[in-house]
Amino acid sequence: MEIIIDGDACPQRVKEICEEAAREFGIELITVVDIDHYIVSNYQVIVVEQGRDSVDYKIVQIFKEGDILITQDYGLASLVLAKASAIIHTAGFFINKNNIDTLLQSRYISERIRKQGMKTKGPSKRTKEQDENFRKCLYKVLHELGYKSRSKTREH
Repeated sequence: MEIIIDGDACPQRVKEICEEAAREFGIELITVVDIDHYIVSNYQVIVVEQGRDSVDYKIVQIFKEGDILITQDYGLASLVLAKASAIIHTAGFFINKNNIDTLLQSRYISERIRKQGMKTKGPSKRTKEQDENFRKCLYKVLHELGYKSRSKTREH
């Protein structure tokens, strides 16, 4: 099982939390980005050519049954949903079969509004609460999958 990060629009703090968890639980971590993004990591970074959805295509290609996906892209989430142990939005909530249709519909409506020349509200400034919610989601999944922390100093 691996944690795979859709790295193009992923907040730095989310990447850091994923690296902490990978280190603490001894799990492989892969970040996929396009060539326009420079990522330094102690874990694997896959760089793909620039292009619409090139990162998504690579993630779909490497994603295996039981992997965990970190993304804010609902389209990508829908493509790997059936194989994923979990999909966690960078804002700190799970994307699953119960909410994917609503999330995709919301994305579609926002796209239609923008195509008509109107503006939609962008994301709010990232909060510490989102970071903590993200951490809770990730650690909840890892514990549910039976992973044990290799560090005795930290409680979650």
